[in-house]
Amino acid sequence: MGAVNWPRTIASGFGTGYCPIAPGTAGSLAALAIGVPLLWASPWLLAAAATAAAFGGLWAVRAAEAKGDPGWIVVDEFAGQWIAMLGLGSIDPSGLLAAFALFRLFDIWKPGPVGWADRWHTPAGVIADDAIAGALAAGLLLAARAAYPGLLG
Repeated sequence: MGAVNWPRTIASGFGTGYCPIAPGTAGSLAALAIGVPLLWASPWLLAAAATAAAFGGLWAVRAAEAKGDPGWIVVDEFAGQWIAMLGLGSIDPSGLLAAFALFRLFDIWKPGPVGWADRWHTPAGVIADDAIAGALAAGLLLAARAAYPGLLG
């Protein structure tokens, strides 16, 4: 058995990116599952994990020497999903569903600055478009919580 290729392992979200159907969604779901206990422990811990995923992902994508943004790279989904979850005030099923749905919507639709970063076609663009999509989702969640207290937990 050969040595572990750490850049590919990290870039693939520890293998979730190899899901044969919708690898980005699989990566986002895995990130959501990991993010719940992180958020429960502390929003600061979740923010630290998102930062580590973004910077560690940037290193991994560069080191894996991937061309463009192949579907198996999902570490960016981890960073973006965790950023989106920072817009939640508590762990509530409706809030988690909203964070997941909004992040995936912005990641797939690529409005404005998300599409701008995606067009970089560089490792930084791979990470940045999802980080921006997560920030947009978090912003909407914060706005919804401010306008409708108790709506999302």
